[in-house]
Amino acid sequence: MELTRRDAAAALAAVGATGGVALTARRAGDDPDNAGGAADGEGGGDVPPNEESVRTSMAAVAAVIYPSEVDGVEAFVDRFLDGRLDGSTHADGLRSAVDELDDAARSWHGSPVADLPESDRDRFLREIGADTAEEDPDGTLAERVRYYVVNELLLALYASPTGGELVGLENPQGHPGGAESYQRGPR
Repeated sequence: MELTRRDAAAALAAVGATGGVALTARRAGDDPDNAGGAADGEGGGDVPPNEESVRTSMAAVAAVIYPSEVDGVEAFVDRFLDGRLDGSTHADGLRSAVDELDDAARSWHGSPVADLPESDRDRFLREIGADTAEEDPDGTLAERVRYYVVNELLLALYASPTGGELVGLENPQGHPGGAESYQRGPR
């Protein structure tokens, strides 16, 4: 299943990030061939270096926690983050949690999260306890990673139409489906 820009826009709408939806649409119109955002250095010179590392790390974590049948993860995460890295206190917490996650990865494995092989990323997330921690935006590193990184990515996926289909939610909140979607059973 391919995650698209529309999935990212629907996920942003579901979490109430309407300004992000407009930003996503504007970026999509700027360069239609650059579906992954500004990662190649063209068309997105307004992304600060720290934000680029946050985006890269979030996409790397998503590659581990998203189901293997999902494609287009990096572009999807990048578009979703367009609406989430907006200068709010939540965005500051997300940046801080990702920075600390990368620092821990450098300390324990010698590389930031995005540079670790996928199996090592999975093991590292389990080592810090992000798989079992309670989410707490003010808690330990594991609790903040669970809140700002893991839960944020899972919310993005399952609030999108494509991600919702994976778990039988063909009409996630924020994605209009009309009366027809309620009258037929799951696919």
